[in-house]
Amino acid sequence: MSDPSTSSLTQPVPLPADTLAGALNRECHCIWLERDRLEAALLADLAGSGLGERLVANSQSMFAESPVFVTRDQLETMRRVVAAVEQVVRQPDFRAQAFERAPAIAQRDPGATGVFFGFDFHLTAEGPRLIEINTNAGGALLSLYVARAQRACCEPVAALTVGQLDLDHLEQQLRQMFRTEFRLAGREHELMSVAIVDEEPHQQFLAPELELFRRAFELRGISAVVADPRELTLEHGALTCRGQRLDLVYNRLTDFYLESPANQALRAAYQDDLVVLTPHPRAYALYADKRNLTVLSDPERLASWGVDKATIRTLGETVPRTSEVTADNAATLWSKRRELFFKPVTGYGSRGAYDGGKITHGTFEKVVQGGYVAQQRVPPSTRIQLHQGAPKELKVDIRCVVYAGEVQFLGARLYRGQTTNMRTEGGGLATVFTAPSGW
Repeated sequence: MSDPSTSSLTQPVPLPADTLAGALNRECHCIWLERDRLEAALLADLAGSGLGERLVANSQSMFAESPVFVTRDQLETMRRVVAAVEQVVRQPDFRAQAFERAPAIAQRDPGATGVFFGFDFHLTAEGPRLIEINTNAGGALLSLYVARAQRACCEPVAALTVGQLDLDHLEQQLRQMFRTEFRLAGREHELMSVAIVDEEPHQQFLAPELELFRRAFELRGISAVVADPRELTLEHGALTCRGQRLDLVYNRLTDFYLESPANQALRAAYQDDLVVLTPHPRAYALYADKRNLTVLSDPERLASWGVDKATIRTLGETVPRTSEVTADNAATLWSKRRELFFKPVTGYGSRGAYDGGKITHGTFEKVVQGGYVAQQRVPPSTRIQLHQGAPKELKVDIRCVVYAGEVQFLGARLYRGQTTNMRTEGGGLATVFTAPSGW
């Protein structure tokens, strides 16, 4: 592991105030969330489900009051990182290593790419840093509702920010993405039926978003259901749900390799190419297994695999150094723990992650037993917002929602505490606006 300076390791860091974005993140309170408008839209689109009222009840911590600003240079850097990761993923040596440590199901290439990848960044004074990659960016559809409900105090501010978001085009892109997945998987007929699948979906924190996806499919003439995987059955060479033959499953499960007994019908249908599954086990192995970060942050290994110098330089500048936790390096990692963040290899939603500055010796002993990586700690930037008339400093995570190597849009999560918890009053999902660089 590298030896970063510890001067700023324990606190979030503000973005440089000499950029327009940095100044706006500190001082701009003239763009805000029109919460009544947002809640009305959600209640209308979730009418009859009971989920709209549930979402509104959590609105104060689900949807941030203020947007976040990034510079165009920061945006371009994040795009370059996404492209660089794609270059590495195409390397035969990288794929061989990823498949070697994953179950056999990950080796099947279904043709489809995988929807809603999330590339998560912290913004630093030196530029964006890639913290992790997820293959199911929950909250993406809700982020569109938040973006539509932004209010600016005057025309110049609106032109600078809100006017740059073509939300109608973006929504069309997201709808088309599923049809593209269907074609990539070799299907020649029209996409007609979809199941949005998660374990006990109506108990999920983002259950309202699942229902919004169902509604969006139905409005476009595609039959859709929100279902538990135990509702899926194999009948007459097809995957069905409640008697409906399924063309595609939008996968929100966190059993990434479909190993649970509850997921066996879906697993069999996927392996026998009876249904299009997106995202799928292959995507998880190639992108979201956190051991991949040990490779992306290792210039020497990338060079030995023939990765081009520009790609290595981009990743070297933006991916915090990461290593697997083993008994052999345990003593070194313990001595440097305050500089590190410990993450489970197959974790999600910050579950099981530990801030090295707070980890106890007993917890560290469990981490050493296996299944963890140690990542150089990168403090998040901050956003100052007015909450109930008083300034409040919140941490910022930026998420690039990515499909087929292209950044579709940016969202942010504002929070307090160790991780993005969606329980900070005034925090939650936030819109990201791009300000000109060089101001």
